[in-house]
Amino acid sequence: MGELERESAVGVLKELGWLPRDDEQRMRRIEAELSGGFSRLYDVEPAVAFFGSARASPSHPAYAQAREVARAVAGIGFNVLTGGDPGVMEAANRGCQEGGGLSVGLDIRLPEEQRLNPYVGRGVEFRYFFVRKLMFVKYSCAFLIFPGGFGTLDETFEALTLVQTHRVPHFPVLLFGHGFWDDLERLLDRLRAADMISSDDRARLVRVDSTREAIEILERCHEGLCRDLGKPPLPDRSAGLRR
Repeated sequence: MGELERESAVGVLKELGWLPRDDEQRMRRIEAELSGGFSRLYDVEPAVAFFGSARASPSHPAYAQAREVARAVAGIGFNVLTGGDPGVMEAANRGCQEGGGLSVGLDIRLPEEQRLNPYVGRGVEFRYFFVRKLMFVKYSCAFLIFPGGFGTLDETFEALTLVQTHRVPHFPVLLFGHGFWDDLERLLDRLRAADMISSDDRARLVRVDSTREAIEILERCHEGLCRDLGKPPLPDRSAGLRR
């Protein structure tokens, strides 16, 4: 929507009494946040998103695995998007930097003070969760899920629902964490047995047991679906990979 169209729509709503002043201000904030996100992230592709707990300490197995996977992912040419917080997100940003990739943190403004982790190379702050989620979905061609809580589950099922309903292409949704997700997978099997989801839906969440397996899936996706969608080629970072 152009500026004149937007102003016209807002004006009509105001005249009809359907747009309280705080809603008008909210619309302007949302538009500004969308515009700012697009302008800051236009060049991050090809990229993948890492989701996981902010509470995982550097000694937690999920931290080490996310760092290793992100290093390898960046090493083959992908950039990494995270929520910018500590824990798994810090590990992924850290591994991305070690692999020579662009390490991006999409931070959310919350009542408690938050700071981007020190391994974020480019940070973008958001007020609205739905705008932040849009940026993850728009600029990621895979979703890598590590152990986490409500936020991680929310992001996981947002991605799965968008793929299921064909709102986004069938990008990989990869589940890491060994036995951490066993109960979730059993629940999904129950949903399938009860015919609440289809076999294709159940297969959309892929259990990954090694970094090599994840890299193979991402490379196949980029050579196929990503190429068909016109995503940028993977840059060669082999010479600059820091181990």
